Amino acid sequence: MFGSIGLPEMILILALALLVFGPKKLPEVGRSIGKALREFRRTSDEIKDKIEEEIQADELKDIKEEIEKDIRGNEEGKKVS
Repeated sequence: MFGSIGLPEMILILALALLVFGPKKLPEVGRSIGKALREFRRTSDEIKDKIEEEIQADELKDIKEEIEKDIRGNEEGKKVS
């Protein structure tokens, strides 16, 4: 979850946060950070989903154009015969 942050680093970060924000403010700061991370994750998931939708729409458009091209080619082949 935290990549290469181990237990000693996590303890150091918590100790520094406790010194900087104090014991009364620390839970509020933790909640704020948690909310911000959830919002960031939700927004990034929405953006990823939108990009995937656009890619699929573009692929479907290409397939449709190929099918229409094949149909026109078949119709022209029948007219020539």
